[in-house]
Amino acid sequence: MALIEVKDLVKKYKISQKKHGVVGYIKHLIHPKYKEVTAVNNISFNIEEGELVGYIGENGAGKSTTIKMLTGLLTPTSGKIEVNGIVPNEKRIQNNKQIGAVFGQKTQLWWDLPVIESFKLIKKMYDLSDKEYEENLEKFTKILDLKDLLDKQVKNLSLGQKMRCEIAATFLHNPKVVYLDEPTIGLDILVKENIRKFIKDINKEQKTTIILTTHDLKDIEEVCDRIILIDKGNIIYDGEKENFKNEYGKHIIAEFIIENKSKNITLETSEEEFEVIEESENSIKIKFNHDKLTVMDVVKSVSNYCEILDMHIQEEGLEEILKEIYRGEIIND
Repeated sequence: MALIEVKDLVKKYKISQKKHGVVGYIKHLIHPKYKEVTAVNNISFNIEEGELVGYIGENGAGKSTTIKMLTGLLTPTSGKIEVNGIVPNEKRIQNNKQIGAVFGQKTQLWWDLPVIESFKLIKKMYDLSDKEYEENLEKFTKILDLKDLLDKQVKNLSLGQKMRCEIAATFLHNPKVVYLDEPTIGLDILVKENIRKFIKDINKEQKTTIILTTHDLKDIEEVCDRIILIDKGNIIYDGEKENFKNEYGKHIIAEFIIENKSKNITLETSEEEFEVIEESENSIKIKFNHDKLTVMDVVKSVSNYCEILDMHIQEEGLEEILKEIYRGEIIND
C-alpha cells in the first residue's frame, strides 16, 4: 500500500462574475453570477514511502491546490486522498501530526521569540521525547549551521537564515511526509546548496517522503528522482526524472568557438534543421534535434561559414524542456 494515494481527485471553485462600478455591484447583490473553474481535474497518483517527488507546473497549473488538499487545508470537490491511511480533511489534527510543510515565505516560527523557543514549542506540540528533540536539534544545528541563530529573534534573521530555521522546524518532529513549497526562493547559491543537501540526507537517513514544488528547477534536478508535471489541472507526465529528460529532451545545445566568419550564419541557415540561438564574431550557439541530426552534421554545416576552433556539447536541462512544453513545441504522443 502506497503512503500517499490520490485517485480521481477534483477541485472546483466558484468565481464571482460582477461588472465594474456601483451598478454592477448592486446587480451582483440582487442576482449574483458565478463561473465554475476547475483547478484540479481528475488526477490520480501514488507515492511510496521514502520517495523524493518534484511536483511541478506553471503558475495556476494546480500545484498549490493539490498540496493544500493533501495537507487537509482544502476539501476536494470529489475523489479520494489518503495519507498514511488518513483522509486529511476529515482528520486534520491526526494528519498534521505526521506531516511537515513549508509554504513559500509563510513562517511557522514565532516572530518575536528566539528561534530556540519556537523549537521548544514545536517539541511540546508534537509530544517529542527529550531524546528525539535533543538528537534532532543537535543534528540539524550542525547540518544547517544554526548555532549562532538559535538565540536570535526570528524577526532579526535574514531570509536565508530564517529559511534554514524553517526547514529545521519542519523536520524536527520526524514527520512521515513533508511538503516543501518553494523552499529556496530568494536564497543565495550557498544556502540553496545547504538546504538541498539537508533534504537529501534526511530522506536517506529517515526515509522521509518529500514532495517538492518549486520554480527553481535546479532544486528538482539535484534533489528529486521522480517528476509529476501538472498543466491546467491535468497530469501530463508522471515518472522518473531521467525518463522525462529522455522522452522530452530531444535537443542538444552545441556551442562553437570560431574565427574567420565569412557570413552571418543566422541569416544563411533558414533551410537548416537547427536553430541558431546566439551568435557573435567569435562564437555561435546552436540547438538541434538529436533524432534528426548528428553532431557531425551540424559541424559540417557550421564549417561552411567559418573556422571552428573548439566545441562544447550539452543536453537540455529541465528548465528548457519545460519551456518548450509550455510553448506547445513538444507534443506528448
